Amino acid sequence: MKTTINTLFAALLMLMMTATQAVERIKDLASIGGVRNNQLVGYGLVVGLSGTGDKTAFTGTGQTLRSMLREMGVTLPAGVDPKSKNIAAVSVHADLPPFAKPGQTIDITVSSLGDSKSLRGGSLIMTPLKGADGEIYAMAQGNLVVGGFGAEAGDGSRVTVNIPSAGRIPNGATVERTVQNALNVGDHIILNLHQADFTTASRLSDAINQTLGRGTASSMDAASVRVNAPRDPNQRIPFLSLIENLELSPGEAAARVVVNSRSGTVVIGQNVRVSPAAVTHGSLSVTISADPEVSQPNAFSAGQTVITPNYDIEISEENSRMFVFNPGVSLDEIVRAVNQVGAAPGDLVAILEALKQAGALRAELVII
Repeated sequence: MKTTINTLFAALLMLMMTATQAVERIKDLASIGGVRNNQLVGYGLVVGLSGTGDKTAFTGTGQTLRSMLREMGVTLPAGVDPKSKNIAAVSVHADLPPFAKPGQTIDITVSSLGDSKSLRGGSLIMTPLKGADGEIYAMAQGNLVVGGFGAEAGDGSRVTVNIPSAGRIPNGATVERTVQNALNVGDHIILNLHQADFTTASRLSDAINQTLGRGTASSMDAASVRVNAPRDPNQRIPFLSLIENLELSPGEAAARVVVNSRSGTVVIGQNVRVSPAAVTHGSLSVTISADPEVSQPNAFSAGQTVITPNYDIEISEENSRMFVFNPGVSLDEIVRAVNQVGAAPGDLVAILEALKQAGALRAELVII
């Protein structure tokens, strides 16, 4: 009886610990090796623009138009340059998803190659999309959806909202060829983690072995797990469906602080710690203003107008405060301490860099 109670208590304790840990599905943590998107790219023409097409000839718009008309049975006289402001040379690219079959459609992105001001209102003429091997995998055509627009006045002033020189065509390309994949090749599959981590790779293989038996999965390194799979394609699909829905607790990410020096954005990870350190930070502002003085001579006098520059330099320094980080300070305490002294995001970047140089920041500092 006592043994049964101890067993139940241990099982209940493990259940409570499991419930408090965040679990994720394998399909959210890893992808199957060989199953991926393929990039497609093509060169085409957008027609029907309202005078916002290419104006220079470096993109070969005229040559492309001449070749297209020749294929349609229209031959232009020699020496005639088919210049038109209603046509723009564009680059067309798309991602071909795995297992895409002929006849299915995919979204495409169209971007101007020349000096076209806007693609709004244009239509893409039939454009072949090729893969890295030079083969045609899709054909693109359709009316563009452009989110931006621009307006220009006669005096040269111009207003632009978003980017009018690029747009998308939903379901704008039709798949013509299937890409072969390695899903049904061999007696095993490889699961590649989105974020390499030894702990997550070990737990992933353990979760598969606990469900399908010991020896089914083995960790190859921090990013890959080998799983023995049935050779029969009819059995492999249900097998993969079972594996990708298994749940496990991924390993915690390494302590890291990411700083965007251009925007001043700072992201501090959960496991960041700071050793004992005292920090003081102040702001020094230098303001230089110019107020030129104009000396105007009297009317009908022989004097000249004299402009005398008058510069004013003002230096101000805010009162700096000092705060102390105790041993093992957590993320919440770091943010609270910085907010108490009123440090701006730019000041926070300087404080973190100084802490890293002093050896007090127990995290990787990444500047992007």
